[in-house]
Amino acid sequence: MTDQAELSRAEAEAAEWFERLRRPAVTTRALRDFHAWKRSEVNAAAFRRVEAGWRATGALVGDPEVQAAAREVLARRPLRRRRDWRQILAPVAAGGALGLVLLGAWVDRALIPAYRTGVGEQRLVVLEDGSRVRLNTDSAVRVAYWGDARRVFLRRGQAFFEVAHDPARPFRVDAGEAEVRALGTRFDVRREADGVAVTLLEGRVRVEDDRGEAADLEPRQQLRVTDAGLGRVRPAAPEAASWTTGRLVFHDAPLAAAIAEANRYSARKVELVGAPRLAAEPVSGVFDAGDVEAFAAAVAEAYGLRRTAGPAGAIRLAPAAGAAG
Repeated sequence: MTDQAELSRAEAEAAEWFERLRRPAVTTRALRDFHAWKRSEVNAAAFRRVEAGWRATGALVGDPEVQAAAREVLARRPLRRRRDWRQILAPVAAGGALGLVLLGAWVDRALIPAYRTGVGEQRLVVLEDGSRVRLNTDSAVRVAYWGDARRVFLRRGQAFFEVAHDPARPFRVDAGEAEVRALGTRFDVRREADGVAVTLLEGRVRVEDDRGEAADLEPRQQLRVTDAGLGRVRPAAPEAASWTTGRLVFHDAPLAAAIAEANRYSARKVELVGAPRLAAEPVSGVFDAGDVEAFAAAVAEAYGLRRTAGPAGAIRLAPAAGAAG
């Protein structure tokens, strides 16, 4: 039986051979080496999959999921680093950037394991080396283990990582603007519209931005990475990983931020209406993730707000009649 490491190695080498053989000039020695490499059925099958993926890019033009992935990649700034085996295919994109992105999206979707959660769901994934990834609400990751590389791509949302110690195989999390490198450790990565937050609970990690600038975190420290680069290293809030227990813990959080956090876990949303001055008021408490009814009731009681029904089942919180917002 072929193990995952051998398959991943074959896929990586197949992608490199595909790129080399499409160059204008290919040496006789390169052709001999290629045919020797291809005598392995595992290698030959991997090469056929890469060829099929390249041919399939034309059929992917109308695929909404792949188009969305293509738009995301094309919108990013060029990266100075993080060259993985899919990037080896860059020179073969005779059809332009979109052709490359479509092929990369096909490889990403077809060959790399994916895990995701819906709104209000959590999921624990145990990887082949014993590392554990806990996905928070509305999150998605792809896992790529090959050779001495352990890499997880956080596509959206939030994940908590408990990494099996293996000095020979660093564990990396790619979250767009940020890459986190760890050995054996426990840390949280949250990808948001305006950046990535990395919180270290145990061990040691290095966080690197797209420019190659890096910072090391110690336990109970947090760092944000945005388009502007690395932020300041700050102490992590005690409740940083409370979501892994199914609870939301707030310590003097602005009301607007607490509402936004509670809304992440439910299709039914809480809305603060007609009370702009309350948005910055501090909220403290412990709530079950997804129980927006209980959360809204507690907030309404604390601030003297009335609850009414809004569109799509939303819970609206507004000042009582005659009260100032």
